[in-house]
This record gives sequence, C-alpha cells and structure tokens, in this order.
Amino acid sequence: MSLQRSDIEKIAHLARLAVTEEDIPRYARELSNILQMVEQMNGVVTHAVVPMAHPMEAGQRLRADQITETDQRERFQAIAPQVEAGLYLVPKVIE
Repeated sequence: MSLQRSDIEKIAHLARLAVTEEDIPRYARELSNILQMVEQMNGVVTHAVVPMAHPMEAGQRLRADQITETDQRERFQAIAPQVEAGLYLVPKVIE
C-alpha cells in the first residue's frame, strides 16, 4: 500500500501535526513501509499458536501466604489526627 500526498496531509491534520512540504515524501515512504509490514504480519497463520504470558518458560516463585505482622490498627488510629468510624479523615484535596 502506497500512501499519497493527500493521505499524508489528512493523517497530519487528524493528528494535529505540522508537516512541511519537503517532509511529506519521506513520511509517505516511511508510513507506506510500516503499512506493508503490518500487511505482511497479518498474512502469518497464527491460529495454532498458543498465547504466552512470558517468552521464557519460567514459573512464579510463590511464597506461603502467612501473616508476618501483628494487627496494629487500634494503635495507629489512636495516634492519627482524625478518625471516624474506623476510617482516617484527611483534608479535602479536590474541590
């Protein structure tokens, strides 16, 4: 697919980009190359390819879900500037 001058001008307008007259042929060539690569990639048969979460065969190292700290909520709320119904009150930031 080869882009024309009018295509580049329309793309530049939609993207709100200022493109000089001397840059239009370069943009047309480079964007055409990108679109050709996308067309080539669309032609690849991928229906039998299994999606991967990671390119390397690596498993997650998981640790045991254990409580390592004691509940100190009452202690922290006792020293908080303002608390109401178990919630910390903070100044309003957005008006």
